[in-house]
Amino acid sequence: MGIEWILAFLVLGAIVGFMAGLLGIGGGGIMVPVLTTIFLAQGVGVENVVHLALGTSMASIVFTSFASMRAHHKRKAVQWDIVKIMTFGVVLGTFGGTFLATWMNSVHLALFFAIFMGYVSFQMARDKKPKPSRKLLSAPALFGGGGFIGIISALVSIGGGSLTVPFLVWQNVDVKKAIATSAAIGFPLSIAGTLGYVVNGFMHPSSAAMTAGFVYLPAVVLISLVSYFTAPYGASMAHKLPIGKLKKIFALLLLILSLKMLFSVM
Repeated sequence: MGIEWILAFLVLGAIVGFMAGLLGIGGGGIMVPVLTTIFLAQGVGVENVVHLALGTSMASIVFTSFASMRAHHKRKAVQWDIVKIMTFGVVLGTFGGTFLATWMNSVHLALFFAIFMGYVSFQMARDKKPKPSRKLLSAPALFGGGGFIGIISALVSIGGGSLTVPFLVWQNVDVKKAIATSAAIGFPLSIAGTLGYVVNGFMHPSSAAMTAGFVYLPAVVLISLVSYFTAPYGASMAHKLPIGKLKKIFALLLLILSLKMLFSVM
């Protein structure tokens, strides 16, 4: 692996770690398109390139989400009662979703990713406020919501924040607590997703060396090495910066990256 790829993975780790802490996302929206581009440049076959990007992104999210969760927990912003209920649904949905992702080909996965990120971008830019009368859903509804979030998260390799944050805000959970709670849910989600992509990858070997299933180990190490330390800075800034404006900027970035990935694969 050339020095240019090592630097690329380190810079990518710094960015996704900061964004994970800032907006409660795992960074998959950034990582998957960038990793897809890097893997194609390294000669990975197009038939498995998106799967490898998804698995590698999910494995990298493990360390990022853990650092983000710790940082938010120190600020006493995580609503652990919600985390305990949603985690079971999220874990089952994410692990099962990796089998669905493996069944899909790279072009279909890229198309789904681009459409989903377009939707996320629109919702983030829109920043619609919930009805004041709306309250937290029942435990079975939170469990079901967690399962759905897990399935989609596996297909697009996100820590769930792109869905969990608006899902909680829709229930009138304070946005900063929603971000913190999402970060905590993202940790078990990423572990389940990583295991799923490792298991599925062994049944569908890729052309890349130094992989464990659909996880490219050098990228995970380099991305995690930096993201673990930048995530707490993002969490700190989340309590200081105007999140509304940042969401609109980030929404545009997600849209551009997802379209780039789609055109790269097609």
